[in-house]
Amino acid sequence: MGAVLGDVVGFAAAVAVSPLPIIAIILILATPRGRLNGVLFTIGWILGLSALGAVMLAVASPAGASADSHPATWVGALKLALGLFLVLFGARLWHRRPRDPSQAQLPKWMSAIDSLTPVKVFALGLALAALNAKNAPLTIAAGAAIGSAGLPIAQQIAALAIFVLIATLGLLAPLGVFLLGGERAKTTLGNWKDWAAQHNVAVMAVLFFVLGLKLLGDGIGILVS
Repeated sequence: MGAVLGDVVGFAAAVAVSPLPIIAIILILATPRGRLNGVLFTIGWILGLSALGAVMLAVASPAGASADSHPATWVGALKLALGLFLVLFGARLWHRRPRDPSQAQLPKWMSAIDSLTPVKVFALGLALAALNAKNAPLTIAAGAAIGSAGLPIAQQIAALAIFVLIATLGLLAPLGVFLLGGERAKTTLGNWKDWAAQHNVAVMAVLFFVLGLKLLGDGIGILVS
């Protein structure tokens, strides 16, 4: 269990520092229904991560992800493929990053956040968790790490819950500031949003590259052992 949590915490921390979801919840909190929408966005995020992780666990267990407490060959191949994807995507992002951070632009869909209904805000949180190009591979990798460790079902569920909790800290921080910070919250959240917007691409590129290399190493280690 300890070894699994070591892998899971790293993946979860990388999901937690995703700049775009953090910017999104800050913009959502600034809307007239910010309190409700912020909570719904966070719930959607939690359910998205939980569902994707649960699917991976459901696939891994009957597919023989672990044999004699050793990850199966297909788990190594999966990690190798995910690692290669993250390394290549990270290199692409780094090449395309703005040379001047002040010129960084947010995705166009963020300009429509003010007009989103609570249901759409919930769906947005769900999508950014389960369908995001970075979060989905990392959640799949975390699920594979849990499923390939040969743990009892209860411990697998506990490990997935820890992953989801840590991966949600990036959203819980601005939500907590908004709910508890009073008048100073707007200034604090505004500063966070500006920094995240300027450095979003660079942060994502570095995370992709580093975690991709880790998954490549894990995959190669499983395949050659």
